Amino acid sequence: MASLISCHSISKAYHGRTLFENLTLGFQECERTGLIGPNGSGKTTLLRVLARQEQPDDGELNIRRGLSVAYVPQDETFPAGHTPRRLLCEALHDLVHEPHEREVEAAALLTRLDFAGADQPVERLSGGWRKRLSIARQLIRRPELLLLDEPTNHLDLEGIRWLERLLAAAPFAFVLVSHDRYLLSAVTSRVIELNRAYPNGCFSVDAGYATFLVRRAEFLEGQRTATHVLRQKVRREIEWMTEGRKAQRKKDQARKDEARRKIGELDDLVQRNRAAEAAARIDFDATNRKTRMLLRADGIAMRVGRRLLFSGLTVRLSPGDKLGLLGPNGCGKSTLIRVLAGQAAPQDGSVRYADDLRIVHFDQQREQVPQDVTLRQALSGAGDVVTYRGQPVHVTSWAQRFLFNPEQFNSPVADLSGGEQARILIARLMQQPADVLLLDEPTNDLDISSLDVLEESLDGFPGALVLVTHDRYLLDRLCTQILALDGRGGAAYFGDLSQWNAAQERLQAASPAAAPARKAAAAPARKAAAPPAPEAPAPARTRLSYKERLELERMEQAVLEAEAAAEAARRAAEDRLVMTDHVALTQRYEALHAAQQRVDHLYARWAELEAKNG
Repeated sequence: MASLISCHSISKAYHGRTLFENLTLGFQECERTGLIGPNGSGKTTLLRVLARQEQPDDGELNIRRGLSVAYVPQDETFPAGHTPRRLLCEALHDLVHEPHEREVEAAALLTRLDFAGADQPVERLSGGWRKRLSIARQLIRRPELLLLDEPTNHLDLEGIRWLERLLAAAPFAFVLVSHDRYLLSAVTSRVIELNRAYPNGCFSVDAGYATFLVRRAEFLEGQRTATHVLRQKVRREIEWMTEGRKAQRKKDQARKDEARRKIGELDDLVQRNRAAEAAARIDFDATNRKTRMLLRADGIAMRVGRRLLFSGLTVRLSPGDKLGLLGPNGCGKSTLIRVLAGQAAPQDGSVRYADDLRIVHFDQQREQVPQDVTLRQALSGAGDVVTYRGQPVHVTSWAQRFLFNPEQFNSPVADLSGGEQARILIARLMQQPADVLLLDEPTNDLDISSLDVLEESLDGFPGALVLVTHDRYLLDRLCTQILALDGRGGAAYFGDLSQWNAAQERLQAASPAAAPARKAAAAPARKAAAPPAPEAPAPARTRLSYKERLELERMEQAVLEAEAAAEAARRAAEDRLVMTDHVALTQRYEALHAAQQRVDHLYARWAELEAKNG
């Protein structure tokens, strides 16, 4: 494959802080690269360097002559009053000279992308459609290399599936910065991690994300082993160098120089191992309330103007419940969160709370994070101490828990990255004991290691959780039930994400002409766990055979057994002891897939029998 871009020993610092240094890597034709790394490692800056929007401080950047590079930033500003159609035509100005041909090509792309609102001003578009426009604006330029910086931000799940299909069929090379582990698994053929844990500042694997995880674990384990061996050697050399005076006179200078080199090498390995193990320590404080029912919303409804978001909706939360909210952008997920938080009154229905209920709300707009103060002030106010679980913690220790360095204390919050601002908000919320966590897109901008820690904390949280996120991996791992809103007043409960996906696929098969953003989600609720969905007209009653009646009576137990088997298969697949055995790992994931298919089949059959029985 021919080289598109090569970087030789490039370095970049920002506000006196080194992001990466002596970085050497290249990108080839047809490569589908996933770029990951902790917040602040320089992923966005590297993309901007590749897009020639910034210059490296040191090193050499070689770009193939005439290479067409397109860059989709995290947030893009469009000229006021412009329509998507006009913006696409303008993007073609240097490529297509005839205005009519530009119009035709723009219209064709808008149609192919199922774009809604092609002729309305961009300021009226939702965040998800603005993101799609940002991607379309670069696609129409026919790039040979597409650079995408967190393109899933602002996209709903249907939008992410659209992006996944688009990248899977892409005829060009791309570099994708993303924390969406399912997206990385589906579309990448190479993964690069920027991290000071590696000798050259990065670790690259020419394979998909699953293989990358295995090889990274092997490398880091080897690095830890090398550290242990070198530590033993250094200990012997130090003992040798510190022997008595008589021995000192006989010491060989070359051996002393070699000992000092080993000490320096050991220090470098120790620092890299610390970087590999660094992760924010996220742990929400629960009140450990024993009340069975924490929150109950009955028959609630909300409208925006004449548009009905949801109606007749019932939500019940008890300790241990973890409810995921799904739906297209603008369907009312954030509105429902605000209603449950008591920040907005429902237009119909009622919400009742347990006495002295303590709710912690993570706002996706991050309005709770002040922009005009320093990092220190954002974390601890005017003092040097914060209170966590009733104990005083010095702000320096508290900051380090969230991977902030003392050198950043006086940095304005406005100058910090999106991931760093998300960690500030989480740090502030963790100081508040909670019975109910309402988290609206908490994963935006968080790196993968922080997502792993957040997942672990939420999994162990004993209170109730309501989670809005486009991170399918997190939804799959955490949520005990899913509530899908369709944005037209409808809602339905699902047992898990796979059930929702199956319902979406059935809906697409039944209505192939329907626009993806308009498709409603509907499926049977879990009998034992899910609150009732809004009532629908009952189907005509059909007589079940004796055999079918027996099957229906036993279905709930069969589903519970299948779900238990799927959970056991999931735990087996996540066993760290097999992470380095790719054969065993593959077998266990195949078993997990088969077990989950069994669960999906049973739910589909249950729905069929229930419908037939009326």
